[in-house]
Amino acid sequence: MSEKNREGKSTARERLAVEREKQKGAEKRRRGLIVGSAVIGVLALAAVIGVVAANAGKEDDDSEASGPVVAPSGAQGKDGLAIPVGKESARSTLTVWEDFRCPACKNFEVAYRSTIHELTDAGQLKVDYHLATIIDGNMGGTGSRRAANAAACAQGAGRFTQYHDVLYDNQPPETDDTFADNGKLIELAAKVDGLDTPAFRRCVTGGTHDGWVDKSNEAFQKGGFSGTPTVLLDGKNIYQDRTMTPAKLKKTVQDAAG
Repeated sequence: MSEKNREGKSTARERLAVEREKQKGAEKRRRGLIVGSAVIGVLALAAVIGVVAANAGKEDDDSEASGPVVAPSGAQGKDGLAIPVGKESARSTLTVWEDFRCPACKNFEVAYRSTIHELTDAGQLKVDYHLATIIDGNMGGTGSRRAANAAACAQGAGRFTQYHDVLYDNQPPETDDTFADNGKLIELAAKVDGLDTPAFRRCVTGGTHDGWVDKSNEAFQKGGFSGTPTVLLDGKNIYQDRTMTPAKLKKTVQDAAG
C-alpha cells in the first residue's frame, strides 16, 4: 500500500472517530434534556400536590373550627359556657376554669374536692365550671378537647360531677395524650353508674360539643387569665391567695350563707 493511500485511510478513520464523538455528545445532551424535563415535571407535580395538601389541611382546620356550637344541657352564663353545679339560690358562686390535662387543676381538685362537694350539697355554694384546652396548645395533642367534650356529654346525661371527678382521678401525665382516645374516655365512663350508654358513646365519638369546647377555650384566652386552674369566689381570685385553704373557703362560704 502506498504512503498516500495509508494517509487517506488514516484521515478517514480520524474523521469517523470525530463524527462518532459528536454523535455521542449530542445523544448525551439529548438524554440530559429528557432527564432534566422529567425532574422539572416531578418537582412541579410535587409542588402542586403540596399546595393541594396544604389547602386540604386548611379546609380541615376551618371546618373543625367552624363546627356547630352545641352547648350541653343546663349550660348557663355568658354564651352558655358554664356548667353549673349546686343550687341556683346559693349565696356564693365559685367560678372554676380548668383543663382535664392540667396537673395543677388536679392538685386543686385533690385539695378542695370534698369541701366543694360538701358546700354544694348543702346548698351553700354554686360552682360554674368552664373548660379550657390550653395543654393541647402547649404540649400538642387533643386530649384536653376530647375530655372536655366527654365531660359535656356527661352533663347531658346528668352525671357531670361524677365523671369530672373520675377524669381527674385517672389523669395521665401532662405529656401523655391518653385522653385523646375516645375509647379511653368511654372506658372511664363505666366507673360512673348509668353513664356508659349508647347516647353517651355517640356524643363522645361524634364530638357533639367540640364547637362549644372551642368557644369556651376562646373565652378563656380572651379573659386575661394567667393559667389553669383559675378559681374565683364571687369574682375574687382565691387560687392566687396563698392564705386560702379548704377550711378557710368553707368558713367564708358558710359565713356568707348566714
